[in-house]
Amino acid sequence: MIVDFFFVLFAVMAIGGATAMVFARNPVASLLYLVMAFFAMSGIFVLLDAHFIAAVNLIVYAGAILVLFLFVIMLLNLGRTEKTDLRGPAYGILGIAVAAAVFGLLLVMLRGGHTTSMAGGMGQATIDAMIQSQGAVGVIADPMFRNYLVPFEITSLLLLVAIVGAIVLARQKAP
Repeated sequence: MIVDFFFVLFAVMAIGGATAMVFARNPVASLLYLVMAFFAMSGIFVLLDAHFIAAVNLIVYAGAILVLFLFVIMLLNLGRTEKTDLRGPAYGILGIAVAAAVFGLLLVMLRGGHTTSMAGGMGQATIDAMIQSQGAVGVIADPMFRNYLVPFEITSLLLLVAIVGAIVLARQKAP
């Protein structure tokens, strides 16, 4: 009962923070709403007994990546710019179509009984045995660095490109 309450609380916080992040006009306020969404997601991970994932989510995303975003926002010195009017009928129809498509896909997934499982269809006993032998962190780290090393490295390179790009943009604006 109490777990259900906290799950709903964290879910509402995550959805509310993500929605407020998208609609916030100030980039710094948008960033703070994103922090709220990340904290709520970490709370959900804790409720699912994925403490390592919750800690990594807080350290990597709510810590390092958001600090990087904050420095990029401050370095770019975003002032008042021309705003595109997104309230026209074409944008409204496009938004409704995209929302309907996402909702339709969600319904198909839920009604079809398809699940996306990282465990690959393993039973709970197999997963528990793996956690006992390798530990929770080992069960996550082994496939991540054995099977997904290249995407992991590509992600780190993309972050490096973002940092270098922010520095280049900030230096070009300086007199």
